[in-house]
Amino acid sequence: MLLRFFGFLFATGVVLFVIGAGVAGYLIWKVSEDLPEYAVLKEYEPPVMTRLHASDGTLLAEYATQRRLYLPIQAVPERVIQAFLSAEDKNFYSHIGIDFFGIARAVVTNIDNYRNGRRLVGASTITQQVAKNFLLTSDQTLERKLKEALLALRIEQAFTKDQILELYLNEIFLGLGAYGVAGAALQYYGKSVHELTIDEAAYFAALPKAPNNYHPFRRTERAIERRNWVLDRMHINGFITAEEAEEAKAKPLTVTPRATGAQIVAADYFAEEVRRELLDRYGHEKLYGGGLSVRATLDPRLQVIARQALVKGLRAYDRRRGYRGPVGQIDISGGWAEAVAEVDALGDIEPWQMAVVLEVNETEARIGLRPKPGPDGALPDRRDLGRIPLANLSWAKWASGERRGREIRAVGDVLTVGDVVYVNADAQAEEAGVYTLEQVPRISGALAAIDPWTGRVLALVGGFSYDQSQFNRATQAKRQPGSAFKPFVYATALDNGYSPASVVMDAPIEFRIGGRTWRPSNYSGKYYGPSTLRTGIERSRNVMTVRLAQDIGMPLITEYSRNFGIYDDLLPVLAMALGAGETTVLRLTAAYAVLANGGRRITPTLIDRIQDRQGKTIFKHEERQCPDCRVEGWQGQEEPDIIDNRDQILDPYTAYQITSMMEGVVLRGTARSVQALERPIAGKTGTTNDEKDAWFVGFAPDLVVGVFVGFDTPRPMGRGMTGGQLAAPIFTDFMREALAGEPPVPFRVPPGINFMPINGKTGLRTAAGAPGAILEAFKPGQEPPASYSIIGYADEYGNPLTVSPDADRAVVQGTGGLY
Repeated sequence: MLLRFFGFLFATGVVLFVIGAGVAGYLIWKVSEDLPEYAVLKEYEPPVMTRLHASDGTLLAEYATQRRLYLPIQAVPERVIQAFLSAEDKNFYSHIGIDFFGIARAVVTNIDNYRNGRRLVGASTITQQVAKNFLLTSDQTLERKLKEALLALRIEQAFTKDQILELYLNEIFLGLGAYGVAGAALQYYGKSVHELTIDEAAYFAALPKAPNNYHPFRRTERAIERRNWVLDRMHINGFITAEEAEEAKAKPLTVTPRATGAQIVAADYFAEEVRRELLDRYGHEKLYGGGLSVRATLDPRLQVIARQALVKGLRAYDRRRGYRGPVGQIDISGGWAEAVAEVDALGDIEPWQMAVVLEVNETEARIGLRPKPGPDGALPDRRDLGRIPLANLSWAKWASGERRGREIRAVGDVLTVGDVVYVNADAQAEEAGVYTLEQVPRISGALAAIDPWTGRVLALVGGFSYDQSQFNRATQAKRQPGSAFKPFVYATALDNGYSPASVVMDAPIEFRIGGRTWRPSNYSGKYYGPSTLRTGIERSRNVMTVRLAQDIGMPLITEYSRNFGIYDDLLPVLAMALGAGETTVLRLTAAYAVLANGGRRITPTLIDRIQDRQGKTIFKHEERQCPDCRVEGWQGQEEPDIIDNRDQILDPYTAYQITSMMEGVVLRGTARSVQALERPIAGKTGTTNDEKDAWFVGFAPDLVVGVFVGFDTPRPMGRGMTGGQLAAPIFTDFMREALAGEPPVPFRVPPGINFMPINGKTGLRTAAGAPGAILEAFKPGQEPPASYSIIGYADEYGNPLTVSPDADRAVVQGTGGLY
């Protein structure tokens, strides 16, 4: 009887087993029907952030929707791997994709956790997490868990353990916008993954389950508790010693998130211009997830100098216009630090700081500096104080109101308690804590510095503050260059038969256009009679330029301006010869670079090279060829020749002649202040009607710099606010620091140029050393004129008149014509 009972039980068990196996088999078959194709993991290319580096390799900016750097498993430090295995899957290298011992352990642990009200633990292996993260959803369903297990088994058969771990360590989200261990190392600590300490690696291994639960600032205690648990597991698994574990557990979380935007001070405008170009070239997806490596042309040292020079110039002008009042007013009775911290401050104008006035007496104001919130948003306990003596705000005469223009006799004439202002540490003070009152300029400007031989943009500043305005005045603002365009009118003439000694009439002239009369005039309002082309550009004579443009024809000037890249389609009207057309700082500076390099076309670029995520170069700015440069070493061979295949858009002799004439602008003309550099400099000032735009574009033999100053909405800057007064000093300040330590270099003279003494007024040959004699540059086969022919001085039939150089200048002084 007993035997029959056991037989019945056995038979029942067999039937149940068969049914259960059948059901399980059916479920597995059913679930397997629509399993994702795991082979796609072999083609895995996760979104990787694009990184932008300056010319010296310094990180400039990063662009990403997921802040990830892909790292091969061979490059992941062993200590980081050990931390993740201890936290997530200690049997990873021994199980088949599913850890049955881990499942059993989790069941026992969860029974105890359930009884004691603790959080239940999971038993997913790293392989299962790869299957879920890459191929499935995060739905908490039995079907998803079955699919996850089946995929894990198949993945283990198709991939090596290292390949699976590489996928996992590069895909996981670790909080603060960081994906993968390499991206997290940069985002959390600003360092390479190879520089992570034991406690830092353990903290990362604590994050995959729920990064927000272990947030370094909002849930610091829980984060440390979880990190320490990982450290204990690392010790238990034999990866670190007990001493190493205790030492690491004693350390605080020292997370310092990386700032977004430009990583180099003052480079925001440059970085944003590169970002826009990459977006236009490759689109959003490749820019923010394509893992591009971009080498920019930016020179960090020159960039800092450029911003300092521009800020100094804008600040000087703004101070002359007077004080407009504080940024704001706050009530400091409830705690000044908290109150001033609520006021928005520009974050990119260091060393300027925001402060609030705490006390005022006749001789000084006591101030409190705006505290900077930490990464968690909390204010530091420290409160920094300072003072502004009367002498450091004596410039602040009120720009308007009843007190406009009055002398400042007491600090109370300017500041009151609760005023929120900007201040700057007084570098001349003998003690710390002394500050100068500052004011954010209303006027703006731009500066661009270019290598004339390659077109590489070495520095670019698009305004006073990127935080204040993202509008880039170097690349986006189209302004009238005024007289800064004149060198291209004169270059057109020199390239078509004229010489620097050609003489043009500087006398009144008028044109009837559409029933209206236009009478161009010089800035001084005076006329100076016959003058050489050199004099015309040195003294920036408007009327001479108009007569010259009329003589050579505006269509030809339009063609040259297009070739130089200044304008796309300049209207062929005479007013355009005086710079009435609109262009950008970068385009005009690049055009001057053509003059500086001997007439070769260059394309200004902010990017040297772009590589894709595999390291393949997909863009290179340098198009010149040097087949003999690729050698392993020097074996006494001659220096290789670089094949320059760029267009020659201006005769090299013409380029040198106009450069020599623009040297005269600095030596004798409208930019004499630039002589302070004590080195060869060529350039040209530019000022538009009513002083709405002020320019100076100039160059040394190997560096071209363009400067613009003006209000965003064009309006007069004041009488006398010319390019020589506003823009040239900024150029000078920049070049002084940029070329510091470099010996003066003369401009390169093309072979064949002849220097002949001429009379600076008449343009006729004279004896060397004679009064008024200058050495003028003439092209091969060109020489000073034998007779005194004046362009724009004609008889009634339009034929040029020739007069004796000894003729009374008064005879032709006021001569003009009606054309």
